[in-house]
Amino acid sequence: MSLPRGKDFLPPWPLRSGHLQTMLSSSGVRRLMLPRAAQVVQDGAEPVLVNGGDGVRLTGAYTAQKAIPQSRGLAVLFHGWEGSVDSTYVLQTGSRLLADGWDIFRLNFRDHGDSHHLNEALFHSCRIDEVVYALVDIAQRYPTRPMALAGFSLGGNFALRAAMRAPALGLPLSYALAVCPIIDPREGLFSLEEAAPWFYQAYFMHKWRRSLQAKQAAFPHRDYFELSELKQNLRGLTASLVARHTDFGSLEAYLDGYSVAGRALESLHVPATILTARDDPVIPVDAFEKLDLPANVELDIAAYGGHCGFIRGWDMTSFTDEYIAARFNAIVAD
Repeated sequence: MSLPRGKDFLPPWPLRSGHLQTMLSSSGVRRLMLPRAAQVVQDGAEPVLVNGGDGVRLTGAYTAQKAIPQSRGLAVLFHGWEGSVDSTYVLQTGSRLLADGWDIFRLNFRDHGDSHHLNEALFHSCRIDEVVYALVDIAQRYPTRPMALAGFSLGGNFALRAAMRAPALGLPLSYALAVCPIIDPREGLFSLEEAAPWFYQAYFMHKWRRSLQAKQAAFPHRDYFELSELKQNLRGLTASLVARHTDFGSLEAYLDGYSVAGRALESLHVPATILTARDDPVIPVDAFEKLDLPANVELDIAAYGGHCGFIRGWDMTSFTDEYIAARFNAIVAD
């Protein structure tokens, strides 16, 4: 079976800008222009409260397929930082896989979506244990086989780390796919501050501060941050998060805590694919080129696509829908 490759993505000239691809990927304009078929995963979706272990509760949404007599399997989707189960890219991918006969589970990370009130402690990127335990709970609730996982940006990073832990926990994960995942958080954080245009950091900081305000409103007895700390830049507020709300001794130790750079993925035994774009302005391609990967992990670097964009044309649909669906379907074909 011939699978789509990153080199196959060649958008029309105006969409060959990595910045335009990135800005459009999560824009409200894109959601308005999307065809109805790209959002059908929301129809009849069942809200679910998932067990993340140690009293942690996460939210999600489950949609059973009706396209074919028997489901191909269960597809679990992870959003990016400050995204949610209703992020445009999650809805698009979920709707495409649903049409191909996959049951869909979209998982919210802690403090994402409308879940700030569920857990008193703040979200941070090293909370991989609760995500893996949530996957175990999901697999037990919906024992459709095979189970495949796809994540975007920070969600891609979580997907790769979850896949590494899956065999030890008996999690029946057949495949994982990460789109533009964070590889080296140190390099990514510095790049967002120093190399990327200012509006990327402004965008993420606006969303993060809004999320922290929602958290404070949900737990008014807690003092999560001082006002002066909330006014800091990305590095400063992340350092405050580490000092106040984690057991890591430094910002660097925290960033290393969720890094999958270098040889970190050598212990990944679940078949996996990493798709990224050379023109991604948020996550430098250098980190991908330095990866030391086992034979079962495919690295695919496209020339275009920006950060989680891969938008094909003015209908705002994404090449990643076809890309992910083809690889998920190949699991069944094999």
